[in-house]
Amino acid sequence: MLRKKIFLFIVAISTLSLLLHQGIHSSCCPSLQSHPAPGLKPKHTNVAFLKTHKTASSTMQNLLFRFAERNNLTVALPVQSCAHQFCYPQTFSSHFVHPHTLPPNVITSHMRFNKAELQRLMPNNTIYITILREPSAMFESSFTYFYHHCQSFKRVRDGSLETFFADPWRYYQPKEKDSMYARNTLAFDLGLDKDRPAEDEEYVRASLAEVEKVFSLVMIAEYFDESLVLLRHLLSWDLDDVLYFKLNMRKASSKRSLTPGLAAKIRSWNSLDAHLYDHFNASLWRQISALGLACVAREVHVLRQAREKLMRSCFDGTVPLLRSASQIKNNNLRPWQPSGKVDIMGYDLPANLSRRYSSQAQELCFKLIMPEVQYTQVLLRSQSIRYRRGHPLRPPQQSHPLPLSIRKTSPRHPQ
Repeated sequence: MLRKKIFLFIVAISTLSLLLHQGIHSSCCPSLQSHPAPGLKPKHTNVAFLKTHKTASSTMQNLLFRFAERNNLTVALPVQSCAHQFCYPQTFSSHFVHPHTLPPNVITSHMRFNKAELQRLMPNNTIYITILREPSAMFESSFTYFYHHCQSFKRVRDGSLETFFADPWRYYQPKEKDSMYARNTLAFDLGLDKDRPAEDEEYVRASLAEVEKVFSLVMIAEYFDESLVLLRHLLSWDLDDVLYFKLNMRKASSKRSLTPGLAAKIRSWNSLDAHLYDHFNASLWRQISALGLACVAREVHVLRQAREKLMRSCFDGTVPLLRSASQIKNNNLRPWQPSGKVDIMGYDLPANLSRRYSSQAQELCFKLIMPEVQYTQVLLRSQSIRYRRGHPLRPPQQSHPLPLSIRKTSPRHPQ
């Protein structure tokens, strides 16, 4: 019975999703009644997620990776020379996609957005989504995370946000390779001009309109669960498709609170990001209101209950403690560390998990907490195997000796 507990839980969650889809809660979710009975509206499986920086996007990426694996979909992954990102900060090109991951259904690794290239790569019915975070909180996170990778931050000898914002142009060089981490990172990821003057209101309006035109859903990190409810409805997914564990979180001691004055300076410096966030935060709540506040609140409650139950199933009946990388025994579960200045936390599964659950249940728990770099490598290996099976190498043709006269006159191929 213990070995089957996690599967019984997943069955229960799937059953609950089915009830939600069929309109059991139709009094508060009228849109769910549109799914025809007895069948359900097919899940939408072609998704492009623009993975922005320091916005809970790694958690969202993990969710999409697992959805793709469960549904035997192809995930576009970077060529090895690009590591685990699509050669960021270069503007995205289809040349950055590994040939063994074509044609894709899902794309979700870091890139600088390029609509034309993505539309050539992805199916015509692809739904585009992304995620934003409040700019002052995001910048505080980026300043710590990228301190040793961004020259604009490294010039601040005392490592202080107050020092940087006392005179940001003293430290910020817009043409440097990694300058996008130091100003309007969200705008840059979206393919916009991070250094456009804040006074250019026409550019701001045009940028907001373009993002709204391309992206069917702009999630908000501060309302992650509410965003997932909207995503679930948009894509006709089940509840178990949007279950997740939080990933890529900093150690609490590395986080700092911001005074109202400092937060205002950060928003002013990142004015384009602030415009994007304010606009799409308001847009998110309009969508939530259209679906029904009570409906969304109920689904958020169900989602959180289901996530906690799944977490306790994976972690021996308890809520897991976050661990620093040095405390995690399994190398495949250690998150990448940007520097010694900040600890990125992760999880380690209980040692007795293999004795209690089947291999499939273990894999579910394992994939839920697998960091981005390792999961990307796992997916690339599995998709390369599938690609080679579908594209077997041709057997070498049998060679026949050439007549001596031809052999003497045939040019040699260059080495």
